[in-house]
Amino acid sequence: MTKSIEFSAIAPPAYLRDFVAQEPARVHHVAAQHVLADPGYRDFFSRESARGADIIVDNGLFDLGYALPADQLVAAARTVSATEIILPDVMQDGTATLTASRLAAREIREIAGDAFRLCAVLHARDDEEWHRTYEAIVTEGWAGAVALPASRRPDPAGQLCRTRWAATAHLEDKGLVDDRLVYRLLGLGRTGHLELIEQREHEWISSVDGAAPVILGAMGIALLPEGPYTKPSTPRIEKLGPIPPDRFPLIRANIAVVRAAAGSQVTIAKELR
Repeated sequence: MTKSIEFSAIAPPAYLRDFVAQEPARVHHVAAQHVLADPGYRDFFSRESARGADIIVDNGLFDLGYALPADQLVAAARTVSATEIILPDVMQDGTATLTASRLAAREIREIAGDAFRLCAVLHARDDEEWHRTYEAIVTEGWAGAVALPASRRPDPAGQLCRTRWAATAHLEDKGLVDDRLVYRLLGLGRTGHLELIEQREHEWISSVDGAAPVILGAMGIALLPEGPYTKPSTPRIEKLGPIPPDRFPLIRANIAVVRAAAGSQVTIAKELR
């Protein structure tokens, strides 16, 4: 197992320097709505880009419940010198995701040409739709990256559309990985960082993002390197509120546990705290 997966920690805007700054700067998943609305957030990720980070602008769906339009995504991406935009998607609906992504890809190209790599999210209702959606992403030419969403609930059937580690194994076993695409994982799923130990077997997976180590650490819950991973009901990152300073060491330790599971040597940049 030689491959590492870069981990982008997600934290409230007030705590970017404390938990998100990277040494060396590699990959950041960035919320477009915060880039547009928060000067401090915008400046932080502009500096991380200047330090060499690959900035990926997310479309806002997970946080807002809807994806921002193409012109706002381009504006956010330009502001922080991003390299990639995650296209609009629809949870668990491959057909609707393809419709939204194709439209946004065309609009982004009309505004910005080929300035940004475009990332499609692989949603699906069932495995037949999963295969159909993946084939469209690979063959139609508008996507330069594909992201696989986290598996949130147990799925005894091991469906590709519900069990991410089954999906990545399937892509490799069937020779379906396309060298022209960048592959990403979106979020930590129901087994948290433990999934990353298994996913590291796939040398083609580039990055993963997640807020769990920050949220759990703020709640006083430590991630155990070898598990078990149990996650109680947690607030969304934007509802987390002020984090007591005495929880900072635990949050940093949790982030280190995730990075160790991912095989990443990146640390939190001390000089930016």
